[in-house]
Amino acid sequence: QVQLVESGGGLVQPGGSLRLSCAASGSELSINFMGWYRQAPGKERELVATITSGGNTNYADSVKGRVTIARDNAKNTVYLQMNSLKPEDTAVYYCTADGMKDGLQFFRSWGQGTQVTVSS
Repeated sequence: QVQLVESGGGLVQPGGSLRLSCAASGSELSINFMGWYRQAPGKERELVATITSGGNTNYADSVKGRVTIARDNAKNTVYLQMNSLKPEDTAVYYCTADGMKDGLQFFRSWGQGTQVTVSS
């Protein structure tokens, strides 16, 4: 079992910034894909940003220019730097990752979610 633990959510005023972190734990991990999704009340979960092991990134149009995804492969950690936050960014943010564990078993895991609230 590969566990993902998120941190960094909270309450921020419009225009502010937050940095989310997500660390994967488990033995012998080879992580390929890491990403962030979000789900606002009454809405479906949507992609925010993804990054591959080679550093290729993909962003939702709604966050381009305001959000940066990065990863530390040595720490099996992915980050989401969010700037110029808007009230419509309010949601529960979920980390996800996939890859191989112990060289034999494919995994796809999700974190428990961290709340981001943008409000004055």
